[in-house]
Amino acid sequence: MKDIRIKKFFLIVVILITWSSNAQPKVWTLEECVAYAMENNISIKASELDEDLATISKKDAIGNFLPSVNANASHSWNIGLNQNITTGLLENQTIQFTAVGLNVGVDIYRGLQNQARLRRANLAQLGSQYQLLKMQEDIGLNVANAFLQILFNKENLKVRNEQLGFDQKQMERTEELLDAGLIPAGDLLDMKATVAASQQQVTIAENALLISKLSLAQLLQLKEFRDFDIIDPNYQAEQNALLLKKPEEIYEKAKELRTELKIARTNLEIAEKDITIAKGAYQPTLQGFYNFNTRASNSDSVTGFQIDSANPTSPIGFVQETNQVVVQPNFTTLTGGPVPILDQFDTNKGQSVGVQLSVPIFNGFSARNAVERSKVEYERSKVAYEQQELDLARNVYTAFTDAKGALNSYEAALETAEARKEAFRYAKERYDVGLMNSFDFNQSQTLYVNSLSEVLRTKYDYIFRIKILEFYFGIPIIQKP
Repeated sequence: MKDIRIKKFFLIVVILITWSSNAQPKVWTLEECVAYAMENNISIKASELDEDLATISKKDAIGNFLPSVNANASHSWNIGLNQNITTGLLENQTIQFTAVGLNVGVDIYRGLQNQARLRRANLAQLGSQYQLLKMQEDIGLNVANAFLQILFNKENLKVRNEQLGFDQKQMERTEELLDAGLIPAGDLLDMKATVAASQQQVTIAENALLISKLSLAQLLQLKEFRDFDIIDPNYQAEQNALLLKKPEEIYEKAKELRTELKIARTNLEIAEKDITIAKGAYQPTLQGFYNFNTRASNSDSVTGFQIDSANPTSPIGFVQETNQVVVQPNFTTLTGGPVPILDQFDTNKGQSVGVQLSVPIFNGFSARNAVERSKVEYERSKVAYEQQELDLARNVYTAFTDAKGALNSYEAALETAEARKEAFRYAKERYDVGLMNSFDFNQSQTLYVNSLSEVLRTKYDYIFRIKILEFYFGIPIIQKP
């Protein structure tokens, strides 16, 4: 009985531990954030749809090489005064007609426009892939920036909480000194104000952390973001090897790898193909065609002929020598029911095959204007490509300068924090023995806390600047294992 109770106890403990571990909110890594954004971000989904449209356009370009095949059918009722196709007489009647046909057409030559359109479609599909990649890279950078902002706010909140704890202890120490008659009552009031200010800074830091978490959660398109949190990878701000390179070297590497330059180059090639397509309208076109048609009706059919008993003959002339009248027999038509439809389709079928040549002579300057317009778009794309090169050079040099400046700022912030730490330690020693008033002591303490916050700010700013510089050098934001 005792063993059963022990087993039940351990079973309950295991269940509680399992439930507790499953109830813990997920803690996200930077890799998970980036991967999730790639799958769920709305902007990326829209770019993926653009890629799908480019693929469909390529199918259209391929379809231009294939023949067109169209079938047609019609059925009509002719009611009232109609010609009887059997007797040739006009009669009041209702006749039904059915006609079917098949048309086949194929381009033999179209000024090489179809070939140019296919090459353009391939370039457009490649350009849409580059656009999707560019969107993914931008989202990756935004996620990394938001991730680092959360880390900064977390560290800053720790500093503010530690400062609040220190201020509370210092206030207790001040109360003891006041009770001992070593300091005036105003010092205690100053410390209470300092504690209140520290509590306010903690609240501000908590709000900043919450907002940064919310920003990243929205960037990831998360519906449930109340318990959203990230893991602290403990990034180290160390000098990066890229800072030892020259900006020119990084720029040359970026020219080979950067997606925005590939997009501009692809757009330039597309504009060139548009000129080729427009010039194709100057050339003649040659098409082949094949047509098949047949018909049927429900009118009566002719089954035979017989002598007209009312008027068996009719004169048609006379013999000149003998004046003998020449007559011919008059026949009347014997009709029966309509011929079966399938038999009529077989009897009435017809076919035609041939080629059609079309030579453009004058079309209101439409072909020439299309060529001129495409040339203007080509020049526009050429200017855009050159501008993209200039923007890339500026961005690379700016990223290199910003990264170096961020490293210098971080190192300076470390030295400042170390000096403020020593100054604060010295101020505390003087304050504890009554050689410094509370106002000067609080000022020293505030300077020290601000220097710690500045160290954190410059640290994560430097890490992000390095991420951007690596980005231009072709190093992905997330290193794959």
